[in-house]
This record gives sequence, structure tokens and C-alpha cells, in this order.
Amino acid sequence: MAAKTETNGLLDELRNSRRDALDRLLPVVYEELRAIAHRHLAKHGPGGSLATTGLVHEAYLKLVDQSQAEWRDRAHFLALSSLAMRHVLVDQARARAALKRGGARTVTLDEEAIAVDDSAETLMAIDEALERLAAVEPRLAKVVECRFFAGLSEREIAEALGVTERTVERDWVKARMLLYRALVA
Repeated sequence: MAAKTETNGLLDELRNSRRDALDRLLPVVYEELRAIAHRHLAKHGPGGSLATTGLVHEAYLKLVDQSQAEWRDRAHFLALSSLAMRHVLVDQARARAALKRGGARTVTLDEEAIAVDDSAETLMAIDEALERLAAVEPRLAKVVECRFFAGLSEREIAEALGVTERTVERDWVKARMLLYRALVA
């Protein structure tokens, strides 16, 4: 709980234009960021050149560029950190796909299936479907990012998005259905 309070205090400093606060924030949330990065890498399998630490550091570089962002609290910061990690992995997948053009594969949003699939094309298809979802249903896309990519609990997602846990549950079901349709079409 002390880390949560310290994290929120440092985020307050960031909102008040204290640029050094992000550097002080990283050690406080580093282990949580490593856990998120580990989940990302586990879901997308081997094949990339990034390890957990490298993914955290690449995401940090993206976050430094957005140090004026309005991070509301710890859960919101972790969700945005996860999104930055997803973008790093998608960029890496696009680079790998550009080097080799293979056949298309069937894509699913089933967490277990994705966990063992190391296909760059799969990751790119999920990213594209999520971007299309965000264009029409931004909150649903944020729920997917927070749950699927960041591994946040329904309570943490509700807190980050300012909605109820029941809304998060409904949004998760709806988002999975819409993404499934987008991925199999």
C-alpha cells in the first residue's frame, strides 16, 4: 500500500511539471512493470529480440516522451505502460514481418491460444483489430488493453477507467465478441 501511495504522489508531481518525478517513479513500479512485460512476452512467445528488462526499458523510453500525460493514478499509469509495451512489441513484429512475408494464419482472441502462438502476424492482426475497436468503442479497447495485455484485475481496470467492476465485466465480454468477429472475418 505504501508503494501505491508513493506512486500516486509521484504521479501528482508529474502532473505539476516535475520532470524528474518519472525517473523517481520507475524504481517504485519497476517490479510491476517487469511482471507486465513478462506477461506480454509470455503471450506472444519467443521470436523477438527483447527480454523482459529490455521491454520495460523500451516502454520507459516511450513514456518519457509522454511525460506530460495526465496519469490519474497507479492503475492508469500501469495501463498506459502496458499499452507502450504493446506498441513496442507490435513495432518489433512489424519489422520481423517486413523481413519475411509468410502465409496468413487463423487468429483468435483466446488467451490460451495466443499464449503459445509466436506469430508476428497474429500480434499485428490483434493490434489492428484493437485499433479498429478503439475507433468505435474506445472504452472496450481500453478494457482489453488493461486486462489482456496488462493483466490488471477487474477492480484495477474499473478504478483506472472510472467505471464499476460490473461494467468492466460486460465490456470484456462485448470486446472479446467484437474482436473475435474482426479477427475471423
